Amino acid sequence: MNKEDLLKTIGLNVKKARELKGLSQVELVGLMEGNIDTTNISRIESGRTNPTIFTLYRIASALEMPLENLTKI
Repeated sequence: MNKEDLLKTIGLNVKKARELKGLSQVELVGLMEGNIDTTNISRIESGRTNPTIFTLYRIASALEMPLENLTKI
């Protein structure tokens, strides 16, 4: 798996997890602490950016799920 495929897979995991919780990107950002906005979430979900492990941890925490759920490949 190359870098682009990995980022797309993680992005899809984030999007599916968010949608499973019934949250919009705006609502997810509202649950997160720190400097992140809907543009960042959109880029993560589409695989256009490489999120830090801490950002993924914050997303997982906001979604009340283990980080592993977002990083499964």
